[in-house]
Amino acid sequence: MSKKLTKRSEDYSKWYNELVVKADLAENSAVRGCMVIKPYGYAIWENMQKELDRMFKETGHENAYFPLFVPKSLFEAEEKNAEGFAKECAVVTHYRLQNDPDNPGKLRVDPEAKLEEELVVRPTSEAIIWNTYKGWIQSYRDLPLLINQWANVVRWEMRTRLFLRTAEFLWQEGHTAHATKTEAITEAKQMQDVYAEFAENFMAMPVIKGVKSDSERFAGAEDTYTIEALMQDGKALQAGTSHFLGQNFAKAFDVKYTSKEGKQEYVWATSWGVSTRLIGGLIMTHSDDLGLVLPPKLAPIQVVIVPIYKNDEQLEAISEKVNFLVKDLRKKGISVKFDDRDTFRPGAKFAEYELKGVPIRIAIGNRDIENGTLEIARRDTLEKQTISQDDTVVFIEKLLEEIQQNLFDRAINFRKEHTTEVNDFKEFKQAIKNTGGFVSAHWDGTEETEDRIKEYTKATIRCIPNDAIEEEGVCVLTGKPSSKRVLFAKAY
Repeated sequence: MSKKLTKRSEDYSKWYNELVVKADLAENSAVRGCMVIKPYGYAIWENMQKELDRMFKETGHENAYFPLFVPKSLFEAEEKNAEGFAKECAVVTHYRLQNDPDNPGKLRVDPEAKLEEELVVRPTSEAIIWNTYKGWIQSYRDLPLLINQWANVVRWEMRTRLFLRTAEFLWQEGHTAHATKTEAITEAKQMQDVYAEFAENFMAMPVIKGVKSDSERFAGAEDTYTIEALMQDGKALQAGTSHFLGQNFAKAFDVKYTSKEGKQEYVWATSWGVSTRLIGGLIMTHSDDLGLVLPPKLAPIQVVIVPIYKNDEQLEAISEKVNFLVKDLRKKGISVKFDDRDTFRPGAKFAEYELKGVPIRIAIGNRDIENGTLEIARRDTLEKQTISQDDTVVFIEKLLEEIQQNLFDRAINFRKEHTTEVNDFKEFKQAIKNTGGFVSAHWDGTEETEDRIKEYTKATIRCIPNDAIEEEGVCVLTGKPSSKRVLFAKAY
């Protein structure tokens, strides 16, 4: 299969799909709408998971695991949540197969093995977790309860795309219980900050923190805090959400605690999550027509070394020098690969690691051994330079930091160039159609206006930014008074 990609400018969607497959990140499976995450793609997820898990634990959270299946009666307990996810639910109705007497060699569902109660395959875990919390929480001494789980969930999506939207995906979901409303809101906002810090400091993906409009809010939440990123095609990506659930789930599952004053009170709740969709965001924030461009902090391989040689004797001399370099780099916590395969020429290896987005490539040949030099190529700018072997480790440490920062700066400049402030609907439509990106506009605060704008332009309110300033204005569609600008965009 050719490794050459469709150009982004020609067909962004096709470019993305080809890149995911050709860079060995993932592929479609035999199960409709589900993906197989391949080792290189899973290594990126593991790096994300490692950093996020560290950040969660530093903020006092612990990991647990809850069942994949949710009894239908529990799922129905919180009505808004159930209604919000009902159309995406997969449901287990039977527990056994049997030989099909009409079709030898085939199996059928055993009609005698029908479940007493149908089981929903979790699209999210609030129901099963809050039913569990009822037994864990009795007193104010049991609060706050700060739990996270790493899991898979199933949402029966009709239109799927690798990483961005699949019927089954991997994620983490935090579920916390608090004694007061203030504590719960503080928790929800804290996790929004954690997600934003991860996105910007590790993914090099700038995000805007804000609150969702009522129609975009998580089903069953009182407020949804979001981080919104902008992809290279001008579409927004909801990269993570944190929800203040109020007492909705506590009341639905009768989760109470005895206060210090001896009164029975319902607890206050949050939930929050990010998923393997972040890998899609990583791809679409930085990558180019040659392949992936990965930020060093999340790259499975940060440095690859390719030997240039004509015979075994030269390879042996290069390998001896490289082995010391590999050890020195690994001592600094830098992940490095020495690709001494003799089944591929150097040019083919260069193309492979460009496709896979390895941040730094080192080429070293017989002349470099004689001169005490080596060639370093950086993936983000494709620039090459020759340096002394004595300076290699210090140089690479600094270069990795420089690449990480350059990717962030490049992405934030792109967002600035693709954020447009408008004051009437003509400007709004032109910005959405011609410029894309975020459009900052006044909105009258009604769901009806939001729906009409979406109908006319396919743009939705991505968020009401946390740092939005009070300013007198009028809604771009209705002309009614508005006190804040919100961000609109077409979105994934």
